[in-house]
Amino acid sequence: MYQRILVAVDGSETSRRAFDAALELAKAMGSTLQPFYVIENTPMYFDAPGYDPSILRNQMIAQGRELAEQMNKQLAEHGVQGQMLTAEASSLDDVPALVLSAAKANGSDLIVMGTHGRRGFQRLILGSVAERCVRQSTLPVLLIPSAAGASAADSE
Repeated sequence: MYQRILVAVDGSETSRRAFDAALELAKAMGSTLQPFYVIENTPMYFDAPGYDPSILRNQMIAQGRELAEQMNKQLAEHGVQGQMLTAEASSLDDVPALVLSAAKANGSDLIVMGTHGRRGFQRLILGSVAERCVRQSTLPVLLIPSAAGASAADSE
C-alpha cells in the first residue's frame, strides 16, 4: 500500500518508537524508509547572554550522525531500503515545513512521527511539530503516541 515512507526522528524515545513502527511497516510492505532528522536553530537559544549557539548546533549535528549510523544499520539488518537524511531549520523553514518538504521531495506516500519529541512539553495532547504536520500535510500521517510500546514500569 505504501511504497515510500518518511519517518521524522529527533533522538527522543518517542521518535525511536516511531522509527521502530515505521521500520516494521516498511519491512512488511516492502517499502523504502527514509528517516529524517532536523537540526533545530530555535531563536530562543540565541538570546541568552554569553551563550554560544554553535555549542547546541554542534551537539545536534553529532546526535544526527549517531542516529544516522544506528538507523542505517537497522535498515540494513531488516533488509529495508533507505537512508537517513538531515536538514537544518531556519527562520524561513521550521521543522514541520522541512518534514513536509522532505516527504514531498522523497515522493513519500506516508509520514510517520511521534506525538511528542524534544519539544513535547509545549503541547499537552499532541506535539506542536506533529500537530502542524497533521494539519498541513496532504499525505496520510501515522502518529505514534509517546506511550506506545512503553512497559508498565515505564509509565509508572
